[in-house]
Amino acid sequence: MKHRGGHRNQQCHRLRHHHNLALEIEIPRDARRIVLAGNPNTGKSVFFNALTGLYVDVSNYPGTTLEIAHSRLGDDVLIDTPGVYGISSFNDEERIARDIILAADVVLNVVNAVHLERDLFLTQQIIDTGVPVVVALNMADEASAHGIEIDTEKLSEMLGVPVIPTVAVKKQGFGAVKAALSRATPGKLTPGLVEKLREAANRVGQQGDALLILEGDDAVAERHGVEPGDEREEIYRRRRERVNELVAAVVREPGCESRFGAVLGRWMLRPLTGIPILLFTFFVMYQVIGVFIAQTVVDFTEDEIMAEMYEPLISGLVGRFIAEDSVIGVILIGEFGVLTMTVTYILGLLLPLIVGFYFFLALFEDSGYLPRIATLADRVLTGIGLNGKAVIPFILGFGCVTMATLTTRMLSTERERRIAIFLLGLAIPCSAQLAVIAGMLAGLGAAYLVMYVLVILIVFLVVGTVLNTIFSGTSTHLLIDLPPLRVPRLGNVLKKTGNKAFGFLREATPLFVIGAVLVSLMQLSGGLAAIQRAVAPVTVGWLNLPMETATAFIMGIVRRDFGAAGLLTLELTALQTVVALITITLFVPCIASVFIIFKERGWKDGILIWGGTWLIAFTVGGTVMQLSKVFGGDSDPDVALILAAFAGIGGVIVLFFRLIKCASGLKVPESAQAVKK
Repeated sequence: MKHRGGHRNQQCHRLRHHHNLALEIEIPRDARRIVLAGNPNTGKSVFFNALTGLYVDVSNYPGTTLEIAHSRLGDDVLIDTPGVYGISSFNDEERIARDIILAADVVLNVVNAVHLERDLFLTQQIIDTGVPVVVALNMADEASAHGIEIDTEKLSEMLGVPVIPTVAVKKQGFGAVKAALSRATPGKLTPGLVEKLREAANRVGQQGDALLILEGDDAVAERHGVEPGDEREEIYRRRRERVNELVAAVVREPGCESRFGAVLGRWMLRPLTGIPILLFTFFVMYQVIGVFIAQTVVDFTEDEIMAEMYEPLISGLVGRFIAEDSVIGVILIGEFGVLTMTVTYILGLLLPLIVGFYFFLALFEDSGYLPRIATLADRVLTGIGLNGKAVIPFILGFGCVTMATLTTRMLSTERERRIAIFLLGLAIPCSAQLAVIAGMLAGLGAAYLVMYVLVILIVFLVVGTVLNTIFSGTSTHLLIDLPPLRVPRLGNVLKKTGNKAFGFLREATPLFVIGAVLVSLMQLSGGLAAIQRAVAPVTVGWLNLPMETATAFIMGIVRRDFGAAGLLTLELTALQTVVALITITLFVPCIASVFIIFKERGWKDGILIWGGTWLIAFTVGGTVMQLSKVFGGDSDPDVALILAAFAGIGGVIVLFFRLIKCASGLKVPESAQAVKK
């Protein structure tokens, strides 16, 4: 591949190093291969773009969809790598980074100054390969804002390589980084590895390969025709001790916060303490959103402001010029009016709930709690063919399923992405829908709240188990950030909350308008009543809900929260409310999500997911309702017996499919271990 930036008259050679890397990059003779490496979210891409300018080439790494960017940097060539936490064979990103780093003349390692304890693990591993290294200590300004002081000179001395403080977004320190590239040197090895590496390198010829063979990298060992070593745990332990020693020597943090955060962070990872902490967190979140905001705040905004003040004002204003019973009148100020119901739902009902939800999500993000939830969830998710990393798209799905579907690209395998997207579209309510659900459940009592949560959770686990059986393969190991636990910064939290709430308004408003217009037109043409009659055997006979519930399902296709909000206008018993909420939660995702699902998975998987959600939603909702008739009747059923029966059905399905998996010779995945690097 030729660089569009020129220099084509020089003699070139191609990057085809000792690992037979099929990615070919034309490199001028005597030019150095400078490789950018670092953990995800360290600012590495900012470095690459700033250093290279406009002349960038991109090549697909062979056998993958991952793209590798490379460009001229003066007389040298700069090659980017995927963000990784280590170089080994855990996933495609690590395998690619490993091969490119081992072929480098110099590695520019970008680390996050705020998360030095995490990022230096990769730094020390690269140093252990024997490749010359320069460390860019990025986000130095954020470290200072957190009260973190880093002795860069001492860190450079202890690592044995140049360490340059930088602020990539402001291009601070870039000149010093470029100058340091000419004096990059191999650093100081992890204590206890010198003799082992020398011995192994004498057999295979290269220190980097020797290290990875000792760490048990099957692919590198196979290239040299030797058996992989079994010293990964020992080497990782020594490297972690080395990093801890470095951090203790060069980093000074606010004492009390650091010690308390470290202890609390460990508690959050252990099931015995982590699960109660998570449940308490969700309880507080429910009390704030589901009780205070949904009842006190929304009662004021929806009833007193919108219903009593805004709607009469706008109806009277529009009614002066347009007859209320005309087509335009019905569309604008009718039962599903664009200027009445739509505005009331968005501003009076949904917006306060959305702000509350995004506020808590921002707290989790800014404090470092999100990755700890992922680690805690790893064992459960491994049982359905995923690992703890999948909890990130799932949590994001509680904000927006459309966005979360795109983030499933972070998962390591195609199989994991298929399972995650199906479960996202089925069992994860978006923030707007969840806010309405929380508000409706708040007044029903604890028993019905537990019923709703456990039914959705059982469906999630059962469907995940079935998909894990249908799609062959096993889950990959979890490797995820475990940043220090810190007190969230109020400015960051408010900014994230405001941005996401504004994004919701920008995205939701046009879809609500479209939905309102469509439903109003169907109401005027008689189509709405026809659909209600057509699906009555399901809504009335099977779900035991009013015929008008079909309107909420239709609205839910346009936008999920629009459908959930449509239930508010119906007179429902407590049981009917729960059944309707279960059904509409499992019902098809909104149009925007469906488009993204088809885009990401193609027509075959898209139709399977879309059709599957219809079938599962009505089957589950009807099953819960029919069980209620068996255990106590429609008015006052025994919630505990209903849940027990439903859980029993789910358990039988799970057992059946696990037996199928075992009988077919497929190993049920073992729990992946969260690795803190």
